[in-house]
Amino acid sequence: LLEEALKQGNLTRIKKQIEACDLLILDELGYVPFQKQGAELLFHIIADCYEQKSVIVTSNLEFGQWNRIFGDNRLTSALVDRLVHHAHIIAFTGESYRLRNALSSGNTKINI
Repeated sequence: LLEEALKQGNLTRIKKQIEACDLLILDELGYVPFQKQGAELLFHIIADCYEQKSVIVTSNLEFGQWNRIFGDNRLTSALVDRLVHHAHIIAFTGESYRLRNALSSGNTKINI
């Protein structure tokens, strides 16, 4: 979204929309790796939010694996540092509830 907004000349508008929000939610961070430009844009958004507004991040990756998402150790360290400062971190372990529900319904077969 941020890279697309930059290409279309709408990044300022998107940033103003984010600034107007009290809460920024980044869902499934790391599901798709970022290109360098996208990682830098997201870093700037998070840096702008730092100590100004609430941010919720969901990811199935531990922080130690985030270098794979952003591809830059320094940027990743700075981004994680801003996210975890003042954070409440909730870590879930165990099998996926979606998979468990699908298997218990009897409609899903998995061949591994």
